[in-house]
Amino acid sequence: MVFSSLTFLFFFLPLALSLYYISPRAMKNFTLLGVSLFFYAWGEPVYIILMIFSVLTDYIHGRIIGRYREKKPLYAKLGLVSSLVVNLAVLSFFKYADFLIGSINSIIGTGIEPLDLPLPIGVSFYTFQTMSYAIDVYRGNVRPQKNIIIFALYVSLFPQLIAGPIVRYETIEKELMNRTFQLSQFADGVRIFIIGLGKKVLIANSIGQLWASVESQGVSDLTVLAAWLGIIAFAFQIYFDFSGYSDMAIGLGKMFGFNFPTNFNYPYIAKNASVFWRRWHITLGSWFRDYVYIPLGGNRKGQLVLYRNLFIVWGLTGLWHGASWNYVLWGLYFGVLIGIERAGLVKWLEKLPRFVQHGYLLIAILFSWVLFVFEDINEGIRYAQVMVGLGGRPLYDTAFLYDLYTNGVLLLVAGLLSTPLFTRLWKQLVERNEIIRNEWIQTALQVFFFMAILFLSTAYLVDDSFNPFLYFRF
Repeated sequence: MVFSSLTFLFFFLPLALSLYYISPRAMKNFTLLGVSLFFYAWGEPVYIILMIFSVLTDYIHGRIIGRYREKKPLYAKLGLVSSLVVNLAVLSFFKYADFLIGSINSIIGTGIEPLDLPLPIGVSFYTFQTMSYAIDVYRGNVRPQKNIIIFALYVSLFPQLIAGPIVRYETIEKELMNRTFQLSQFADGVRIFIIGLGKKVLIANSIGQLWASVESQGVSDLTVLAAWLGIIAFAFQIYFDFSGYSDMAIGLGKMFGFNFPTNFNYPYIAKNASVFWRRWHITLGSWFRDYVYIPLGGNRKGQLVLYRNLFIVWGLTGLWHGASWNYVLWGLYFGVLIGIERAGLVKWLEKLPRFVQHGYLLIAILFSWVLFVFEDINEGIRYAQVMVGLGGRPLYDTAFLYDLYTNGVLLLVAGLLSTPLFTRLWKQLVERNEIIRNEWIQTALQVFFFMAILFLSTAYLVDDSFNPFLYFRF
């Protein structure tokens, strides 16, 4: 069940909110846990067992680490190592076993049969959350949670369960144990959720059909401009798809009394790759920074160690996204690019006009999405070759002109919405216009605006079956 579905919007969510708010204060966590487990079991009833196993494993390890952290540090360290090994083993088995088997078969010519296991939804997200909990208990950043219901709720909390943001235990520790209803927070949650729904349904789904149309033509039949148009469409699709889903998760969290961290901050307005990754999937980047990059030494031990650490972190970042070599190359692409920027490219770029810096970033990002979207690396290389004019393909044809004509307004809207332009314009309008400064007028306009988005999104979902969610596979 995805948030952008009629089943979720008009069946599950109203029921979940009703059950939660009619529950006595002492039962709210138990109710929300039951709702979350039901949500997960809706799509994967078998893998609910895996989630419960993860809950029990990390709950027990957290208690062990907390008990011995000061008195017997060796025991605490063994508990941490055991927790990490179990978590990584589970993640590796279900997500990377077939990738490893396929790689072995390709390298040494064996014929090992793949396991063909379905990937548990959200396993990468909740595994990283439980690992961060164990590490933070070991570091003394948080106390081990003794109430298994509260800990199970942290792991299975349905708003951020299947696609993040990656929420650390310390971020919502107090809210897990004590939440109070605030109408303003609930209203904020509804607004953020509807914005995310509109981004996902009205923008990502619509522009995703343009990418699907270009991709279906086949690389060998694409013109140069059609290849650029297609990857631009995919860049918008994945941004509005994932950031929209993150917004919906953050909004849902507020409806239930939680404050999840921001996951996207207009990444396409960045001027270099380093800044881009401080704005894109922020919770994943901060996770790798705090639990891999800094423990490896970060940038404190010289240039060679710095580049080694970048290589490791970005290789793992790519692998986290998928069990395929194209994702690894995609991650390493950013590792190399950020390494070059740190070596002096950024200082050189800063001397150039802003539009040149921004143009550099956009071109680099678009070529990165080619690596990302094609699991067949050779196919991705051929697509990139078409983009740069190799292969003898014409500049454009009538199919490109038709796609551009029918999607031009959508592309323009997507481009503008990927910047803070409209937010700034609204603030300026409120500041300068006395009528709109009136609280009642503002409220009426906002209600109309959000109801319109909800209505249009619902109409789209009723009328169209094209509703993919790209990050389900992670």
